[in-house]
Amino acid sequence: MLVVHFTNLLIVVTAAFAANLALGFLPRVRLPAIVLEILLGILIGPSVLGWVQPDIPVSILSLIGLSFLLFLAGLEIDVRRLRGRTLRLTAAGFALSFVIGIVLGLGLSAGGFVKSPLFVAIILVSTSLGVIVPVLKDSDNIASDFGQLVIAAASIADFGAIILLSLFFSGKGSTSLFGTLILLGVFGALVILIGLTVAGVERFGPLSRVLIRLQDTTAQIRVRGAFVLLLGFVALADNVGLETILGAFAAGGLLSLIDRDEMMTHPDFRVKLEAAGFGIFIPVFFVTTGLHFDVNALFSSVSTVAGIPLFLLVLLIARGVPALLYSSLIGRRKAVIAGILQATSLPFIVAATQIGVKIGVVTPASSAGLIAAGLLSVIIFPATGLAMLRRDMPAQQEDAVPSPSSAVLTAADRALCSGAAGAKATSLPVTIAVECGPSAASPQRYSGLGCSLCSRFQSWVELP
Repeated sequence: MLVVHFTNLLIVVTAAFAANLALGFLPRVRLPAIVLEILLGILIGPSVLGWVQPDIPVSILSLIGLSFLLFLAGLEIDVRRLRGRTLRLTAAGFALSFVIGIVLGLGLSAGGFVKSPLFVAIILVSTSLGVIVPVLKDSDNIASDFGQLVIAAASIADFGAIILLSLFFSGKGSTSLFGTLILLGVFGALVILIGLTVAGVERFGPLSRVLIRLQDTTAQIRVRGAFVLLLGFVALADNVGLETILGAFAAGGLLSLIDRDEMMTHPDFRVKLEAAGFGIFIPVFFVTTGLHFDVNALFSSVSTVAGIPLFLLVLLIARGVPALLYSSLIGRRKAVIAGILQATSLPFIVAATQIGVKIGVVTPASSAGLIAAGLLSVIIFPATGLAMLRRDMPAQQEDAVPSPSSAVLTAADRALCSGAAGAKATSLPVTIAVECGPSAASPQRYSGLGCSLCSRFQSWVELP
């Protein structure tokens, strides 16, 4: 009988708890919790203190944490943002990032820093959507054209990087590019079929009423269903010979597409998923990443250490330069800020380098260097972008305050408004209609009237 101990897992979850608690006492320290979690993992891991070994319980929860992280990343994608000029600009920016990444990868390979230029190029095109969204919220830019453009670009980067990694470096299944394309096609067809089935079944009246009745009881039926979808897609990707992270990301993207909750019947659903992910599984993954971090390999040679700032620089170039394409839409200064934010990347680097080491396309030393560069990007780039955005905020707020001759709701706001559009808010001290939408302006900037139609979004009055 297999004997399982939970001491290592206890130390890991304690480190994750301590990391966030410590940052809670230091609100002025603009440091993402994942950075401190990885650093604590390095400290308590085999490379430094040797207190913890990544045994079976730790490894299993870490694997679930990685899947949950990619699932929530897919859940962040809003297809409604990916259209028109925004889609064209961000898609062109991603393509340019990949071309630049190939060139930079060839240079790094020629210098002996990496083994596979293509693998490095795929790593360089990724963006940490989960890290830059709080920055946009803190600077009150989440609903602006700038914020929507950055989110769209990050969404395409996340999706594109995972597809490219699965296409070229699956490490299992078919060994030919054509065979992998067939596998991706089969997987995509199955995802579409499952999505259509789930969407159709959920609209079935009796089932919909049962879901609503059980969603806030101990059954937590929607959360259970989401977990079934997550693990089902992970197992599906694994069985067709693709990377499991593609399955997790696809599950989140599909759920985001088919569960828009326009009638606001389950507004707390995503909050519950984030609570399960960020509260339990994902911190274990990041601390375990620190446990696997090879400090000895990182400092094995001067060239490896010198590669850290070099990797950080190429990350900034690969994602920052293409952002200049956005200048025609948001201006040159905002495009520069977008480029800095887009260069923020860590979760995908961690996941991809684990795969790269396993299939032999990246050395442990290069993996450690890339992760170290990702850590620095999460520390430096969001803080820099936030500082630049806050420097522009006074002027923006002065220009943005509505007057009786200017409308609060734009055409984009109306397009995003859902079931509440045009309804009367009789409990508010106004006589005209209010609309709800995720791109509405921030409450502190305008009247701040609470929405009487739903609890999720703020209501805004369209002024004459």
